[in-house]
Amino acid sequence: MRQSSVRGESGRRVAVPEPREHGEDDSPPEGGGPAPDGAGHRKGGPRRPKRSRGVRILRWSALTLAVLILGAAGVGYVYYQHLNGNLKKEDLDLGDSKLGKPEPNAAGQTPLNILLIGSDSRNTAENVKLGGAKQDADRKPLADVQMLVHVSADRSNMSVVSIPRDTRVTIPKCTDPGDGHVYPKTVAAINQSLQHGGAGCTVATWKELTGIYIDHFMKIDFSGVVTMADAVGGVPVCVDNNVYSHDKSGHGSGLKLTKGTHPVKGVQALQWLRTRYGFEDNTDIGRAKAQHMYMSSMIRQLKAGTKLSDPGKLMNLAEAATKALTVDHGLGTVKKLYDLGNDLKRVPTKRTTMVTMPWEYGGGGEFVMPKPGDAEQTFSLLRNDIALDGKDKKKPDKTPAPTAPKGEIPVVVQNGTGSTVLGPVSGRAGVITGELVRLGYTKATANTVLFSQADTTVAYPSESEQGDALALAKALKLPKDAVKSSKSVQDVTVVVGNDWREGTVYPKAAATDDDKTPKSADALNGEEKKCMKVNTGYTF
Repeated sequence: MRQSSVRGESGRRVAVPEPREHGEDDSPPEGGGPAPDGAGHRKGGPRRPKRSRGVRILRWSALTLAVLILGAAGVGYVYYQHLNGNLKKEDLDLGDSKLGKPEPNAAGQTPLNILLIGSDSRNTAENVKLGGAKQDADRKPLADVQMLVHVSADRSNMSVVSIPRDTRVTIPKCTDPGDGHVYPKTVAAINQSLQHGGAGCTVATWKELTGIYIDHFMKIDFSGVVTMADAVGGVPVCVDNNVYSHDKSGHGSGLKLTKGTHPVKGVQALQWLRTRYGFEDNTDIGRAKAQHMYMSSMIRQLKAGTKLSDPGKLMNLAEAATKALTVDHGLGTVKKLYDLGNDLKRVPTKRTTMVTMPWEYGGGGEFVMPKPGDAEQTFSLLRNDIALDGKDKKKPDKTPAPTAPKGEIPVVVQNGTGSTVLGPVSGRAGVITGELVRLGYTKATANTVLFSQADTTVAYPSESEQGDALALAKALKLPKDAVKSSKSVQDVTVVVGNDWREGTVYPKAAATDDDKTPKSADALNGEEKKCMKVNTGYTF
């Protein structure tokens, strides 16, 4: 693969990666449709010779895996600023979440979480044409495609979790930054969160639902998917029978394919990502699986050597990509997007896993809900930076001894039950401090600062105090993976999380195999090549 180079912040030249693409999903013409998602990346090759006009290509991975951006140094800084100006930016979090960013691991690395949002906006004539449902042209858009991309702290693996658009959740109170309107906390389908002020409310909803800190979001609409999918080229997808997503009632995306594998792009790529009627049981669950297959195929294709070599096409794609995306302010420049793409390309395809949040029907089949136990287990794996493919290297079980008798160990206890959805539980730090004193930790003290953390943890400041932290965790009957190294604490510190909101006995996890992805998540590995199962009512 040919590459150019740019000046990094350190002043030295760095190779610039390959193009990426981003796909989206949307709901059928009958109502709100999904939106885009997907992407891919691949490793770089030898450096491209410098052009006479000094053209330099910046490649970027949009929607976390694949879209690309380029900059022309010949046109220079003005063009780079032009691309930056194309990007639309919104606030990252419109809620009142007190959820903090995870602590770095022993190597100083932190995981990266990006929320991909597909909007069904009909705010332009083109979006109305592509999405149907002209009667929805004036309504606020829905977030009909939502995927959380988790990249491990060491960048060795990536996990993608989709959530069905009709999942009934608590949407926290959000304030619209545009007009100051306050949307009160409510229970509704998660796709409605986008209507409560923008993507920042969808981010706030995910944080409260999962307990996972979210670093960035990327949002795209119908026309953006078509433009970029067309510019990047076809992505191979497969169906196990002829499919025509259309019926007499007007249901369907319009996708029409014969049995086998076909490269889809442009409008056809959008149809694939939006198809509900025609795949499996005609629900969002089958559609999410089709989106995962599209993303996996794109990643494999890009890593195998697919590329855009025509500078004119690259320029067009750069324009399309930057105009199509809405991102948070933390991703609001081409350079930041390039840096993100450079980070993502380090993840091997075989260590990419895509799942759908474990769910069950509620309301007599009117909506879905997170499946008790399994959904929380899936989110807990991501919170603890455990790969969903189950292939993390097992660390040797070394249990260092405590450095001193427990009565001489200073311990700080903090209340991490400040969930804006569940509501804070006052006095939790004091209750657990009392329990620790009863257990012999007489130097335990309560810190009155309230914040939000999903899981209860025991943090220690240096390796010499790891044995103290492990012994304390054992005394409280906490699991070993609750013990974390942290440079932000001075003493062994217990944070009582939202998983322990009452009593002095830590509630045991229902799952017996809590380090593995539940089967109900229906995991797809990035290297698997599968065909979508066609619903027999939509074949020809």
